Amino acid sequence: MRVRITTAVVAGVSSLALLTGCGAADMTKQASPFANAQGAKTVTLSVQSWVGAQANVAVAQYLLEHELGYRVDTVQVDEIPAWDALSQGRVDAILEDWGHPEQEQRYVKDKKTIVAGGDLGVTGHIGWFVPTYFAEQHPDVTDWKNLDKYADQMRTAESGGKGQLMDGSPSYVTNDKALVNNLDLNYQVVFAGSEAAQITQIKQFAKEKKPFLTYWYSPQWLFEKVPMTEVKLPAYKEGCDADPEKVACAYPHTPLQKYLNADFSKNGGAAAALLKKFKWTTEDQNEVSLMIADQKLTPEEAAKKWVDSHESTWKAWLS
Repeated sequence: MRVRITTAVVAGVSSLALLTGCGAADMTKQASPFANAQGAKTVTLSVQSWVGAQANVAVAQYLLEHELGYRVDTVQVDEIPAWDALSQGRVDAILEDWGHPEQEQRYVKDKKTIVAGGDLGVTGHIGWFVPTYFAEQHPDVTDWKNLDKYADQMRTAESGGKGQLMDGSPSYVTNDKALVNNLDLNYQVVFAGSEAAQITQIKQFAKEKKPFLTYWYSPQWLFEKVPMTEVKLPAYKEGCDADPEKVACAYPHTPLQKYLNADFSKNGGAAAALLKKFKWTTEDQNEVSLMIADQKLTPEEAAKKWVDSHESTWKAWLS
């Protein structure tokens, strides 16, 4: 799915808290000095910019540091370049991947420089959503065939004379431009620029009780603050999204996956073993995400709070 911002942050114990800090390096050109270090108890994790992925890394980082004594470095990089960095050993693991068949074929099956790290335990789903308060007033809006009926109400300054379909970052996994075109809808895709910017806009619309149509995804903590109802697109069938230009179907439900650098998977010791066993629920991820994004805890504080109250879950990852 989801990030997106092509930056990297090299830091130590509190690295996740510095994701938006200044002086970030470009991980497509510069390797972390700790990645794949021979004999050193260091781990480098790729962290995407959406908060669910940050929650995964926060908890993994906390356990690696406090239970196993590793130094953990994190880097933020777009989804596709993250696969390149993982293949080259510049990062050791990606903990939340929403499906990249071309990269899986190239690096896992052909080059064998990356290995599957197992299910994260969370199923992701992208879709189009309207606020529930609007869906309750206009129940037929939840069928894509009726969206044009409400295009005028969804119009914004950025969408011109069409209704606005709000997306996050252009680097997200999205078929929305093709869907609008192939379903012949009177809408314009408008990118907010990031998950944070999209959340800000959604909250503002909700505060004013305005209608809106947005690309969104689950799991995501915002549903607890702004209830949203999914618009039914043409049913997803295997292969219906094979040609990006011809997509005219809904997004699939995707069991989110972890991937490890092949050398790290083989030689990464207790750290690699923990990351392979790391598996939690949507509720777990949302719990940590909500603490970070809404309650404004630092990622380390949120991770500690979750770890302190879920010992039976994470103890199994260390066995």
